[in-house]
Amino acid sequence: MKKISLLLTLCCLMNISCSQKNPFFEKYNTPHATVPFDKIKNEHYKPAIQEGIKQQTAEVDAITSNPEAPTFENTILAYEKSGDLLSRTLTVFFNLRSAETNDELQVIAQEVMPQLSEHSNNISLNQALFERVKVVYDQKESANLNPEQLVLLDKVYDSFIRSGANLKGAQKEKYRELTQKLSQLGLTYGENNLKETNNYQLVISDESKLAGLPESAIEAAKETATEKGVEGWVFTLDAPSYIPLLRYAEDRDLRKELYLAYNTKCTHDNEYNNLEVVKEIVNTEMAIAQLLGYKSYADFTLEKRMAENSDNVYKLLNDLIEAYKPTALKEVAEVEALAKITQGADFTLMPWDWSFYSEKLKNQKFNFDEEQLRPYFELENVKKGVFGLATQLYGVTFKENKDIPVYHADVHAYDVFDKDGSFLAVLYTDFHPRAGKRAGAWMTSYKDQWIDEATGENSRPHISIVMNFTKPTANKPALLTFDEVNTFLHEFGHALHGIFADTTYESLSGTSVYRDFVELPSQLMENFLTEKDYLNTFAKHYETGEVLPDSMVQKIVDAANFNVGYGCMRQVSFGLLDMAWYTQEEPFEGDVIDFEQKAWGEAQVLPVIDNACMSTQFGHIFAGGYAAGYYSYKWAEVLDADAYAAFQENGIFDTATANLFRTEILSKGGTKHPMILYKNFRGQEPSIDALLKRNGISK
Repeated sequence: MKKISLLLTLCCLMNISCSQKNPFFEKYNTPHATVPFDKIKNEHYKPAIQEGIKQQTAEVDAITSNPEAPTFENTILAYEKSGDLLSRTLTVFFNLRSAETNDELQVIAQEVMPQLSEHSNNISLNQALFERVKVVYDQKESANLNPEQLVLLDKVYDSFIRSGANLKGAQKEKYRELTQKLSQLGLTYGENNLKETNNYQLVISDESKLAGLPESAIEAAKETATEKGVEGWVFTLDAPSYIPLLRYAEDRDLRKELYLAYNTKCTHDNEYNNLEVVKEIVNTEMAIAQLLGYKSYADFTLEKRMAENSDNVYKLLNDLIEAYKPTALKEVAEVEALAKITQGADFTLMPWDWSFYSEKLKNQKFNFDEEQLRPYFELENVKKGVFGLATQLYGVTFKENKDIPVYHADVHAYDVFDKDGSFLAVLYTDFHPRAGKRAGAWMTSYKDQWIDEATGENSRPHISIVMNFTKPTANKPALLTFDEVNTFLHEFGHALHGIFADTTYESLSGTSVYRDFVELPSQLMENFLTEKDYLNTFAKHYETGEVLPDSMVQKIVDAANFNVGYGCMRQVSFGLLDMAWYTQEEPFEGDVIDFEQKAWGEAQVLPVIDNACMSTQFGHIFAGGYAAGYYSYKWAEVLDADAYAAFQENGIFDTATANLFRTEILSKGGTKHPMILYKNFRGQEPSIDALLKRNGISK
């Protein structure tokens, strides 16, 4: 079946007649057959979904009614190719629900999700289809299949097993009921989070309360107020607004107010409360896993991860606590000591104080204020720098194509060309926050790569990176923070994984790899941002053209491991919380906030706030595909530190090293086990040593 991302695994049906003018029904008459966003309207989705289900149902029926004996070609490959219209429609629908949603799209989603789940179950629980798949699987040793065909066969067979194909009678009906419920819960959870975020605004009318804030933050808050028709300055829960206030505002009460607003999202006594939704999601995931024969959802998930089981995940997290927590506690003590100089000996450092006094300590230690970097990180220059890194490493080039339709004026589309000049991919970039876009940053695709075995044509991918960066103002272009540039590099690393995809089958293409492996390409790219030779290629003052001075570059390098222990403990705490929820073996009926505080307590190094709650807004693990998988960021960090050591050993721009990374990891997708791919690149299994060395924890 055509690959659909984690958010798109559930499928559809609506009783609405099809329109001949529906762009989903026609061949896309656009450059590279890109999505005709300019022609797609909300009313086109349901008819296309209806017809897509009808077509895929017929395609599956053709497989099961085939009188010939099951083979790889007439069963596995036919299944892989089914559902084209449905996949294309849902890809656009769900991607825009994240990047450019509206009330009508949300209503459509609520209507179709149960039916989408039903369609998905109708396929995965189709006994006749599974029996044909099983025949091919049981005969694979004698079928003379090539390695990639064997991997696809295993993946298809496993997907049926893990979607209930072996369940009988009432168990199958229970599976249908649970998966439909889960799809609805995930939708509700995400919508509540988005609406609660959009509904909040902190209005400041007294200019004196803005003391300490940089000009860029004040100017942005003024523009937000103008957009919202409010006098004064408005701060929101979007990262470009929230982070500067927590980092620079001298008014402690103001910091506390915004911190609590952010960290109590979806806990309030209103229609957006997610406390019960969290319980239901956890219990439903557990029930599905147990129905399939596993003790917990973590056991089910980790079976198909590099980590393999929860013991290995906890070993990683506990090893990191042992290695980093002493450093983290020292960092906290040092920041608190600085605060006490001005606030008094009885001052207790609270979470809303951390960013503020950490920034002051960084300035004191390194004479380094990140706001000083903004003029050198103008978005257009950063784009040149990020694209230029790919050119330097891999020889690829990017050219904006204004003939490609886009879904919002902020979005730009680029043709990507390989080093030999051949067309490689389309890349969409979407940088700034808006009401219809969820928080965070992500990479996705509108079309994945695959090869037509009949013609040999390599159908190239259409990749998108979506972020929420500082917006331009009336007086200044978009000037990014160091963290925002880092995020750009991270998502661009994911994009390269999709851009360089070179596999026969779409289901194995690009980022279709184990979740604890998929972050390697993205996190690898972040390493370059503390390299002088790389920063010098693009970090130029937006007004004077002056290159970022060597003294400031050195400060970036020197400050690279500032509060590295705290940062590690923060990520480990998220991993512990995730694992605590999904290793449950009994239905959870307790208090969500109390459970959370106990779950991640070992990694907490700041006072815990009684009414704060991460679980009600932790979209990664409750609505974003990272359930029992958030540890993946730290798992992949071990990999990326070890992998980047190869670049350091050979020269950070060494094209031979980059080409090996491209051919052995980026291009291979999920065609081999991740450890095989990694060893093919690195020549050895990774160890935590490179990470400890990079972070200054060990010499």
